[in-house]
Amino acid sequence: MSLAQEFGLDLVEISPKATPPVCKILEYKKFLYEQKKREKALKAKTSKIIIKEIRFGPNTDEHDYEFKKKHAEKFLKEGAKLKAFVFFKGRSIVFKEKGQILLLRLAQDLESIGKVEQMPVLEGKKMTIFIAPKKK
Repeated sequence: MSLAQEFGLDLVEISPKATPPVCKILEYKKFLYEQKKREKALKAKTSKIIIKEIRFGPNTDEHDYEFKKKHAEKFLKEGAKLKAFVFFKGRSIVFKEKGQILLLRLAQDLESIGKVEQMPVLEGKKMTIFIAPKKK
């Protein structure tokens, strides 16, 4: 404490849980500034996960399927996760198998650029599959 006062600086406790506690003599405001700067740099390095959705019907036509598959490829190449789902309206819930086949076919077609994170799951009137982009 006396050394810190002698230099006109502050005695800052760096790690209080260590035995004995580690302290440094430095300017406290500068220490806080550098700590905030370090935290901001770490936050900037973390990536935000973007999820793109594609909706199908149980009786989706071949052309519509190809069109949506191209969009899915684009999303995965951009690095976004893909949430593809088949929405069953009214009595079309009878065609659960068609929806599952459609989603598995999509997963198989996108196998080269993405990997399946979650297999098709039926939740209410939606059957959903998650596909994540493969690491480069």
